[in-house]
Amino acid sequence: MQSLPARSVAIVLGTRPELVKLTDLVRLLGPAAHLIHTGQHYDEELSGRFLTELGLPEPTFLTGVGGRPRAVQVSAALAQLDALFAAEPPRAVVVQGDTNAALAGALAANARGIPLLHVEAGLRSHDRNMPEEHNRVLIDSIADVLCAATGDNRASLLAEGVADARIAVTGNTVVEAVHGQLPGAAERAALLERYGLVADGYVLATVHRPENTDDADALRAVLTELGALAAPDRPVLLPLHPRTRARVEAAGLEALLAPLTVTAPLGYAEFLGLARHAALLVSDSGGIQEECTVLGRPLVVVRRSTERPEAMADFAELVVPGPAIGAAARRRLAEGPAGLARLAALPSPFGDGRASERIVALLTAVAAPAELAAAA
Repeated sequence: MQSLPARSVAIVLGTRPELVKLTDLVRLLGPAAHLIHTGQHYDEELSGRFLTELGLPEPTFLTGVGGRPRAVQVSAALAQLDALFAAEPPRAVVVQGDTNAALAGALAANARGIPLLHVEAGLRSHDRNMPEEHNRVLIDSIADVLCAATGDNRASLLAEGVADARIAVTGNTVVEAVHGQLPGAAERAALLERYGLVADGYVLATVHRPENTDDADALRAVLTELGALAAPDRPVLLPLHPRTRARVEAAGLEALLAPLTVTAPLGYAEFLGLARHAALLVSDSGGIQEECTVLGRPLVVVRRSTERPEAMADFAELVVPGPAIGAAARRRLAEGPAGLARLAALPSPFGDGRASERIVALLTAVAAPAELAAAA
């Protein structure tokens, strides 16, 4: 494959899930990748550790973005990205998903006329209450190359009038991320021992989305249902995001944590290792809806809506905060070893683990067209 010049592909991101999903792409690009971190979610405990664990190069960091309102995040990142792209014009810009960082990167590329490639294009929840829904629709409308993870994502784009020639079905980069970061069997056994867990004998939960944490009633309902699932022979492990912990304390809900096994946030590999052997996952995360299909584990999704219906066919089910969480969880747990075996035998609907390779080929075609023509 034609190699690209050093730092010729700007990869703009700002959150931990983007770091995870773009790791293999960055590695395949090698010196051609210029990683730009807007700082949307940057803190040393979480993003800093992720960069180290994933073996990613030191990014160019923007300033004054994290912890600000959405419009301020986008505008602050956009101004700095425009200056960067003026000083060192990339041949292509890559953004992933639906974050404020991705939207800023897309707008900056569009303003400078730089080819824009959108990884994970075409996801739709059809829920206009989600800021992410607006971000991804806007990015898809201006992207030059739309990397749809699934055929359903491609169909959504075509239904919106996106030209077929702009769309490529690549699979989702999460598949190779999980395969690449999942610890080996011996490491996973040590991990379970460290937390005092037995394989297939615990529930692993996460909660971080504003719809569940900023509403005290919703947060109370989620924690109450998780606590009711906990039993002496089936602990419920809850790695607690700093923001969620602050909301728990602000709402005076600390007592609801008592039945749960609360831990500090986990690194990505550590989380995957624990998720691989959980009897059940309960989460409001978008990424876990994909990861559970690679790990072959059941998931109860606590959200109003989802942009990943592919996971709902077999692996996951969508519920709102309240008794529906417990009902869905107990139904899945009752399936026992047979249910886990059934899921383990199913392929992930998100692809074959070669998405990053396909995306590099697409990038090479848009970022080095003259060189490719000369070599032909």
